[in-house]
Amino acid sequence: MELQIRSNQGFQYTSQAYFNLIKEYGITPSMSRRGNPYDNAMAENFFAILKTEYIYRQKIQNFEHAQTLIDDYIHYYNFERFQMKYRRAPLEKRRQSA
Repeated sequence: MELQIRSNQGFQYTSQAYFNLIKEYGITPSMSRRGNPYDNAMAENFFAILKTEYIYRQKIQNFEHAQTLIDDYIHYYNFERFQMKYRRAPLEKRRQSA
């Protein structure tokens, strides 16, 4: 599985230093199209939910703790969190659509 980082086209994300750094860590860049703020809407929505429902309610002790919290939340979000729009968890919705 490939790790990607999503960003807009801000100057800090288009610099050669930024590209060199993420390449050094084996990360593939992914940018929204210029002038299209909706490219990243789904990811922005997920991270807003993650922060308000989970991260802001925790006292994070270190990087490993943060990583565990985020992994736990992603599992919860995909397998257990009821979505009003679909009346089921996201993974159930994807399986139904397949």
